[in-house]
Amino acid sequence: MDNTFKLDRIPKELKLIFALLEDRTPSIGIDIDWELFQTLSIHHRVFPLLHAKVKQVADRFPVRLLQWFERRYKQNTFKMLRLSAEMECISNLFLAQNIKTLFLKGPVLAQDLYGDLSLRTSSDLDFLIPIEHLPQAEELLVCEGYEKDDYIETVLNDWRWRHHHVTYVHPEKGIKVEIHWRLHPGPGKEPRFHELWERRKKSVLTSSPVYLLGREDLFVFLVAHGARHGWSRLRWLVDIRQMMEMEMDWKRVCQLFFTYHHPHLGGQAIRLASCLLDAKVTGEMNPLLTKRSVKLANQAIFYLEDMINLHTDPVPKDVSSYHARHLFALMSFNQKVLHVLCLLHPLPEDTDTLPLPKSLHFLYFPLRPLLWGWRKTRKNEISRGLS
Repeated sequence: MDNTFKLDRIPKELKLIFALLEDRTPSIGIDIDWELFQTLSIHHRVFPLLHAKVKQVADRFPVRLLQWFERRYKQNTFKMLRLSAEMECISNLFLAQNIKTLFLKGPVLAQDLYGDLSLRTSSDLDFLIPIEHLPQAEELLVCEGYEKDDYIETVLNDWRWRHHHVTYVHPEKGIKVEIHWRLHPGPGKEPRFHELWERRKKSVLTSSPVYLLGREDLFVFLVAHGARHGWSRLRWLVDIRQMMEMEMDWKRVCQLFFTYHHPHLGGQAIRLASCLLDAKVTGEMNPLLTKRSVKLANQAIFYLEDMINLHTDPVPKDVSSYHARHLFALMSFNQKVLHVLCLLHPLPEDTDTLPLPKSLHFLYFPLRPLLWGWRKTRKNEISRGLS
């Protein structure tokens, strides 16, 4: 591991996971907390990969731990097979209606990166479609038995750029799918769908056509996704390491980062994968390895010092504050300006604070600072009253 990173607060159980994933012969002390080791392997979603690693040095691990890994590995394999079958059905359903569909993660990613769908976990199916086909796609899913799981509140049609997906759940199959019309939540610049479609890749996992992002687009997507979540799950960095070892047009990757994100975002991921997982860094990656990427990579170590879960509310206040600052630090100057400007755009809570007829919703723009200040004052008054 790179000694420029401050890893002293990372649990020794997680360092053991690093060693196993790097294919290093682990040095295992008698003070290892095996329950924590199991919990961390679940939290970071790397237990399918660890299953094979611990079997290679089985004499170093408790028998019950080996049995636990075997059970979890089989359970995950069955789940991924079910998701794969559902993915193929959805792809066929949509393509039959001329809805071009790009699967972002799930079984296709496991197959593409690891050559085996059982070596990666996935909780749902994420796919990207052109926004103009969203109503038709939602209707098709409902006809298949899916139920909408979340409803987006919006003012002045901001859902198109502020959000990026909507979730559906099949109550009988127990499968969740996310329909994306953007790769990431806005505001932000992204490749147009037709560009991504032209560079698409056909999966070898299924007999009928299922498509995913082209390799360079996939790398940039996975980096931006992992960075947005603070690399709080090791699985995302393992994916990056896998891709760093694959044949890739790095000039194209750099161009995509300079156009849609910023080079330091790619550099952060590369440095973390190199430091923590011994990923090989080549000269082609140098344009992304800025000084700022070192600082951002160090900041991301915070998310590995504890089992931080950004997906389940409530997120602890100190973690939420740190994450907000880190996300802002990840932005380019132009992105920061756009982010600040978007704070002036009306939010659903403004309509709750001061209901206005739809024809007068444009007034929320000049009124937003006043409404925000009023809510802040009321919140402070309530807090003082409760204390």
